[in-house]
Amino acid sequence: MDFLAPSTWAEALAAKAERPDALPIAGGTDVMVEMNFDHRRPGALLDLTRVAPLREWSFDDGRVRLGAGVTYARIITELGSTLPGLAMASRTVGSPQIRNRGTVGGNLGAASPAGDSHPALLAADAVVEVESAARGVRHVPVADFYTGVKRNALSPDELISAVLIAPPAGPQQFCKIGTRNAMVIAVSAFGFALHPDRRSVGTGIGSAAPTPRRATDAAAFLAGELEAAGLWESRAALPEGLAVEFGRRVRDAAAPIDDVRGTAAYRLHTLSVMARRAATWAWDEHRRAA
Repeated sequence: MDFLAPSTWAEALAAKAERPDALPIAGGTDVMVEMNFDHRRPGALLDLTRVAPLREWSFDDGRVRLGAGVTYARIITELGSTLPGLAMASRTVGSPQIRNRGTVGGNLGAASPAGDSHPALLAADAVVEVESAARGVRHVPVADFYTGVKRNALSPDELISAVLIAPPAGPQQFCKIGTRNAMVIAVSAFGFALHPDRRSVGTGIGSAAPTPRRATDAAAFLAGELEAAGLWESRAALPEGLAVEFGRRVRDAAAPIDDVRGTAAYRLHTLSVMARRAATWAWDEHRRAA
């Protein structure tokens, strides 16, 4: 196995163009596990840890441009108030050691249905920035980035450079169910975002379908009911029945399986409960902000 260690972004893109079989590695929290269990044996590893721009974040045209190599730990400490949903998800990732190594770019590259960042990114309408030496930069809405179980929309010569996320105009929530309270892969997860500036709702389902996905119909239902009842203006309490129905519709958007972590039925139940709670918590926070 070859080991490629570029020190600049241009070198990384050139290496990926020359060796499309090279597997990118940043934190290694997914890649090394798969290699240790012999689930992957790439022809080359492309180490991106020396590429400094990947470890930077900045504000770009009203959005946070989060470099693909920014760790979960830094998202928590440096962007906790700016990207609250993603920070909540980051706090549930592994152990402190994993959070110090793991990156959102790596989570996207792995494209696991159980990846913790995916529901928050979906709810926030994030955009994935990818680049190749031959074609330059393109932007992929995160909902279009997941193409199958552990498959993504990257071409063989492309690398993830950043994720673009607009700071929220309203509250965000993230919920996760696991087989224990820490250092656990999600049995199911749910991301939620209120967008009062455009009177819409964002959702993200994790570990309950072949790919991370939105509950599009549920989000449209809740936003429409808030509008019809005049709740966007009045900020009155969220009716319990509305929250329950929203949870049911989120559940109906999932397509889980039975596996060693949980049954499909359990995943569906937990999603309905998490969605109801997340919507209520976010709406209560929205009311308090008034």
